[in-house]
Amino acid sequence: MEFVEKELKAWGEILVTTSGGQHFEIHLGDTEFDYENRVIRLKAPNAHHVIEGDSIETITKHYGHKDD
Repeated sequence: MEFVEKELKAWGEILVTTSGGQHFEIHLGDTEFDYENRVIRLKAPNAHHVIEGDSIETITKHYGHKDD
């Protein structure tokens, strides 16, 4: 979980995949790291997600792009 926060702070926006296969795009402005409960809280436009912080298996850094 600490590594996820470090990478997010360095890049600003990352894609994470959990051990259960869920994918999330997290940003500095909408993500909170709760170390006491070991969860990552993501506020998305359509829902608030609580992600088990130690379940992150992959981190993908990507570049911004124009949607077509």
